[in-house]
Amino acid sequence: MARFCLQLNAGGISRNVGMGFAKESTQAKNNSTKIERVELPDKVKNSRILVLGGTGRVGGSTAIALSKYCPDLRIVIAGRNRYVCVCVYMCICLYKRYQNEEYVLQRRCSSWIIRDKGAAMVTKLGNNSEFSEVDINDTKSLEEALRDVDLVIHTAGPFQQTEKCTVLEAAIQNKTAYLDVCDDTSYAQRAKSYMNKARDANIPAITTGGIYPGVSNVMAAELVCAAKSENKGEPKRLRFYYYTAGSGGAGPTILSTSFLLLGEEVVAYNKGEKIILKPYSGMLNIDFGLGIGKQDVFLLNLPEVRSVHEVLGVPTVSARFGTSPFFWNWGMVAMTYLLPAETLRDRSKVQQLVQLFDPLVRAVDEFAGEKVSMRVDLESSDGRNRIGIFSHKRLSESVGISTAAFALAILEGSTKPGVWFPEEGTMDG
Repeated sequence: MARFCLQLNAGGISRNVGMGFAKESTQAKNNSTKIERVELPDKVKNSRILVLGGTGRVGGSTAIALSKYCPDLRIVIAGRNRYVCVCVYMCICLYKRYQNEEYVLQRRCSSWIIRDKGAAMVTKLGNNSEFSEVDINDTKSLEEALRDVDLVIHTAGPFQQTEKCTVLEAAIQNKTAYLDVCDDTSYAQRAKSYMNKARDANIPAITTGGIYPGVSNVMAAELVCAAKSENKGEPKRLRFYYYTAGSGGAGPTILSTSFLLLGEEVVAYNKGEKIILKPYSGMLNIDFGLGIGKQDVFLLNLPEVRSVHEVLGVPTVSARFGTSPFFWNWGMVAMTYLLPAETLRDRSKVQQLVQLFDPLVRAVDEFAGEKVSMRVDLESSDGRNRIGIFSHKRLSESVGISTAAFALAILEGSTKPGVWFPEEGTMDG
């Protein structure tokens, strides 16, 4: 259905990078991802990369992708806590062993399991990796972690309701290249305000550089470029549609993000005017093609809506997201009516909700899988429609590859100093 190969032009990237090393198609009979090693220039192939949130699903997947495609990179896995205590209730618990994907059935009676997440990830990555305990809210801890680091990748979400860009500030101060997977509009705009500081420090930085937002922004830019190159009409309306089965295997972080987004009014654009809409409303049934089919999607407040409107000049832009099984969508809609917006914007209260729902979400994920699909629709003034679709059987794998692609673009030196959205520079590329 979709070839995992896109041109990343964020901040002046001028050639196909990153995505060229991984190609995936849901139409292929084996439905597998082809791995190709990336050859980096000699001066950067031994770069030291700090992955904040590296013991989480997104950060861990990014580190794995980088180590596979560029084995010479030195990767530092960073997390707030090296160890995690997992409470196992008095029941039979089915869980997936991360390293070998085997399913193991264990019986526990109201006990606790202590897991060394840091050591497990380092073992998986190999000799060129290490673990560092870092608190991103502690300036001294951050500065120490950034010492002798060439690139910091910030995956320690959720980014919603975060008042400061502490990691970006520290990166600029320490003259370290920066990448984040931010999926929050306010945070992304706040990061963008550091453009001049990053330029003055000669530091390249990309914000919202994951899968969606991230690759989806580049898909939108490619559609707009194609439309404008034909000189037959101007881009009129662009719509993002996203689908993820269950939690996408991403665990508590994506659950927190989803709940926090339900507390935000949706900002969209209609004929150049900003409009405010209710979160998780405006349901549409969208066909994501082979392997995914038709899925219900709902309005959410996502940063690519504003950035694409402003950077690419599309007058009408919106974004919708949906999940499965269907009752998760029903539950999300119900939460917007049953819970006050203030509750859904409170990180501590949302964390309590996450702890309540997480065991159920993980149980459902076991049979729901983690398929992901992105569809970007562009309508032009000449009446022509253009559609881009990307689908993958595993969100955890595809988000790691996507983030790694942006990281490699920075390492290669093809991203200019400053803070950039993924789609910036495409119109000049």
